[in-house]
Amino acid sequence: MDSLVQLAADPTAWAALATLVVMEVVLGIDNLIFISIITNKLPAEQQSRARRIGIGLALILRIGLLGTVAYIVHLTQPVFEIFGKGLSWRDMILIAGGLFLLWKATKEIHHSLDPDPEEKAGGSGSLGFTAAIGQILILDLVFSIDSIITAVGMTEHVPIMVIAVLAAVTVMLLAADPLSRFIAANPTVVMLALGFLIMIGMTLIAEGFGAHVPKGYVYTAMAFSAGVEVLNILGRRSRKGKRKAA
Repeated sequence: MDSLVQLAADPTAWAALATLVVMEVVLGIDNLIFISIITNKLPAEQQSRARRIGIGLALILRIGLLGTVAYIVHLTQPVFEIFGKGLSWRDMILIAGGLFLLWKATKEIHHSLDPDPEEKAGGSGSLGFTAAIGQILILDLVFSIDSIITAVGMTEHVPIMVIAVLAAVTVMLLAADPLSRFIAANPTVVMLALGFLIMIGMTLIAEGFGAHVPKGYVYTAMAFSAGVEVLNILGRRSRKGKRKAA
């Protein structure tokens, strides 16, 4: 208890907490976009429950991984080499997660543009509940390991990491349903979100092979694209309003 009181009185700890909360929220956006796209393919009565389970799994994974911080740190140690490049378990997890994101996003784009007859008839229920949770769990694991390793590099205090994770997951829970409804109501946003997932997948693969991609560039591009799409949505609504008035 004394150590927690001392930690609360340390300005450096508060600065680290604020930085970690922002980082966890930003990383959570990637995870939330994927969860929203996957759960929107489920029947309407299952979507909200699947989102809560997916975000709950992210919380459980991250809290559980925080309990094994000493082991996770060693995931960055190379285990073998490919063409002179040493790959660690973290690198392989990032590469596998990036490849999964590329496969999933490309598949969703294909199905959006050229759906199978069965998918047209099945509508949003073409994906099984268990399959959706399984896919969410895979990406939860990738994003959780990446965020925990990043957090370890920023602070050595586990309570700060736990608070940051809890804050980020709370934001995800509050934003999950509104974001999913927005994506479902705007088909062009789905394509934009899938494009984001492809970019995130390529970033994970690049980092897995040791090429550092500054997150600021990635999220600036995403924010710019999202801003343009918001202007397009407002423009379409304005034109519809004028047509109705006429």
